[in-house]
Amino acid sequence: MTSSSFYWAMRLLPAPVRTDMFALYGFCRAVDDIADGPGSVETRAARLAVVRAAIATFFATGQALSPELTPFAATITRHNLPRAEIDCLLDGMERDILAPMVAPSLAELQLYCRQVAGTVGLMAVRILGRFDADSFALLTAEALQLTNILRDLDEDAVNGRLYLPVEILDQAGIPSGGPLAVLSHPRRAQACQALAGLAHQRFDQAQAELARIGRHRLWPAATMLATYRALLNRLGRHGWRRPHPHPRLPAAAKLWIALRTAMVGP
Repeated sequence: MTSSSFYWAMRLLPAPVRTDMFALYGFCRAVDDIADGPGSVETRAARLAVVRAAIATFFATGQALSPELTPFAATITRHNLPRAEIDCLLDGMERDILAPMVAPSLAELQLYCRQVAGTVGLMAVRILGRFDADSFALLTAEALQLTNILRDLDEDAVNGRLYLPVEILDQAGIPSGGPLAVLSHPRRAQACQALAGLAHQRFDQAQAELARIGRHRLWPAATMLATYRALLNRLGRHGWRRPHPHPRLPAAAKLWIALRTAMVGP
């Protein structure tokens, strides 16, 4: 947890809000671990189906009947988090299990970002008490997810996944093929730079939306925005290839960004 980019943004929150944000984060990690964890496709799909059934039962009866859901249940109730967003998140996890993406269309990639990241952003701003920040949440979530994709290209390729959109590969002149073949192409950096351009566009749009609606209670999200933009720039300086060690921001840099953002306003 302490190595996560979320840590410093969340650690400075008031205790009740911090507890609920960590509960949301814990649930997301739990279902992500099911999707990316060991076991056959059938086993992982079955485990995710159990969580999905537990969500349905919880919204019908108030009973949390799965270990993944139990720590998160009180947060759902306290903030009236919408079941539709939780189901949408599970749809994205199920997609990763049943049909791993290999060079999706841009529209498919954006839907995937909405499922696995936009859902989390929308629930997070509700926990923070900002019900008017949905557009900001979705823009921020897409920017962060695109950055994650660029960071994890090689790791995903080993697992048979490639999230670089086919339109971007075509523009770079990279023929379709398996993930490892695509990433070994000499024009890989060109394709990555194009996807990074979309990420920077979303960062700019999120920053403009934040200026429009005001930062009140949203400074943790603003911290994530600054932290991930710094990470995206760091990846670009490494030529979109994973150096050793992994290109993560130092803990001190994350703490400084969090403190700087917190001091700007509540």
